[in-house]
Amino acid sequence: MAFSLSSSFAARAIVPAARSVVRPSVVCTARRQFRSSAVLGDKPIATLDTSLAPRLPPSSSTLFEAKKKKNLTFEAIAQQVGRDEVAVAALFYGQAMASPEDIQKLSQMLDIPVDQLESELSGYPDRGRCLDMPPKDPTVYRLFEIVQNYGYAYKAVLNEKFGDGIMSAISFSTKIEKETDEKGDWAKITLRGKWLPYTRF
Repeated sequence: MAFSLSSSFAARAIVPAARSVVRPSVVCTARRQFRSSAVLGDKPIATLDTSLAPRLPPSSSTLFEAKKKKNLTFEAIAQQVGRDEVAVAALFYGQAMASPEDIQKLSQMLDIPVDQLESELSGYPDRGRCLDMPPKDPTVYRLFEIVQNYGYAYKAVLNEKFGDGIMSAISFSTKIEKETDEKGDWAKITLRGKWLPYTRF
């Protein structure tokens, strides 16, 4: 099962469903999740916001520092690692588990000792630690806002199409695509999750 969220769709989702939610535009202390300090072509690469570092595993600082030194995008790294760029970014943030092959390829590409990466990337990820709810970063908040406004609409349509169940976020994949037309650039996010029916007992 797959569906896409377009920025043109997101642009209409600007009225919060609950007035109690603070919109990011009025949060003066909001920090951006990415800092643009290295430039590749005409756009900056994503680097680690140091305010997030205490919430993340040591591997995040190691990987992001090497990424910055090499001036590499996640797309470039993903091509060498053989995974989707969102999956690689999730690995950098400690939200995904690295395989031995991932570690070997990252070590070679980023010039990080393989022993260090094996040590820092060992064990199971502690997912979700770096995100505040509701999110303060405008980009992350907009995704939250889409679900806030359209979550029950998604649920109703999904139930009609698939029955009583949920879309998995574990048997799951996602990708980001850029589309351009006469009206400008559009962000396209595809979410694809296995449908899991609720069991009777």
